[in-house]
Amino acid sequence: MSSTPSVGRIVRYVSHGTPLRSDGSQEFPPAHRAAMVTEVDPHDPHRVGLVVYNPTGQHFHPLSAGGSVLDETGRLGGSWHWPERV
Repeated sequence: MSSTPSVGRIVRYVSHGTPLRSDGSQEFPPAHRAAMVTEVDPHDPHRVGLVVYNPTGQHFHPLSAGGSVLDETGRLGGSWHWPERV
C-alpha cells in the first residue's frame, strides 16, 4: 500500500545513468538520489514534480516537463519511490 505524496515530502529518485555502451555497460549506472516533492499532479497523485539532490548539484523535474512517476520497485530510471526503511 502506498501513501499519497504531498509537497515537501522526501522521496528517492532513480537516475537514468549514462547511455549503454556497445558492450552493455554504463559509465555511470542508475543511482538512487534524495529528492523532495515540489508539486503533485492533481489528476494523477503518483506523478510528481521533484527537486533531486545529486553530489554535483540539484536537478529539477517539474510536471511541465513530464514530472516523475512512482515505481515501487525502485528500478525504473526517472521514477521515484518512498525511502526504504533501515
